[in-house]
Amino acid sequence: MTTMKWTVLTDNRTQNPLLETEHGLSIYLETEHHRILLDTGASDMFIRNAKRLGVDLSEVDYVFISHGHSDHAGGLRHFLTINEKARIIVSPEALKGKFYSKRKLLHSITAVWPQLPEERLILVDETCQLEENLHVIAHIPQVHPLPKGNLHLFAKNAEGELVQDDFRHELAFYVDGLLFTGCAHSGLENILDACPWPVDSVVGGFHLLDSHETEEELTALAMKLKTNYPNTQFFTSHCTGDEAFNTLKKAMREQIDKLQIANHKLEQVTNNNSQFTNMISNADCE
Repeated sequence: MTTMKWTVLTDNRTQNPLLETEHGLSIYLETEHHRILLDTGASDMFIRNAKRLGVDLSEVDYVFISHGHSDHAGGLRHFLTINEKARIIVSPEALKGKFYSKRKLLHSITAVWPQLPEERLILVDETCQLEENLHVIAHIPQVHPLPKGNLHLFAKNAEGELVQDDFRHELAFYVDGLLFTGCAHSGLENILDACPWPVDSVVGGFHLLDSHETEEELTALAMKLKTNYPNTQFFTSHCTGDEAFNTLKKAMREQIDKLQIANHKLEQVTNNNSQFTNMISNADCE
């Protein structure tokens, strides 16, 4: 049995007027053995919110960067000014990639990377185990449909041309029954399929933007999740739209909830049959 707590430091909305919001995601995860920062949001906002929430980021052991977009990795350069020990987990393709969105108008969404000390860098190019019960999933097979919001997203190829982003730079993170999806650009079903370990909870964005997937498509996805993962609890935020979430909620009911920046923590007790207490609610999208 494992006890872990997580605190949402950055997300698109909050009900607490003392906390700031941005289009970004950052979650602080504390297990019995590790202090882990899951993504860093778009700026240094996660640091300010962490102080207000009583989270000491100088004690973080690992920083996991799910992909190369600025709303998940933009705060890393600020983190390095307050933490001198954490190892940084990232795909080498995220570090070297140039990423763009054509949503509304063409703009760069490439993270500004700091100078990363080699001894603190963990480059992950294939699924691997970092420590016992601590795994990183890479190059997720794309068997099931990808989120339709990906159609707005591009990367530069070796010739400098804009091509559809294939998201080989996206990683997922697994620790003690918890699966962190980042934005789940590779598709929630694909990420779950690529995880060979028992999943008690899935946390992160699902990249289901409003007015992209149809209500029928979302309902079908929800029913697959209920059928294939009946004992898994889903928590989503950031890039899952309100309307999309409501459609999933109709089918999944108590099996899915929203996350938002909050001034308290959520505690999970895992034994492959999760129980949850102090649950927090609500989120948003790109």
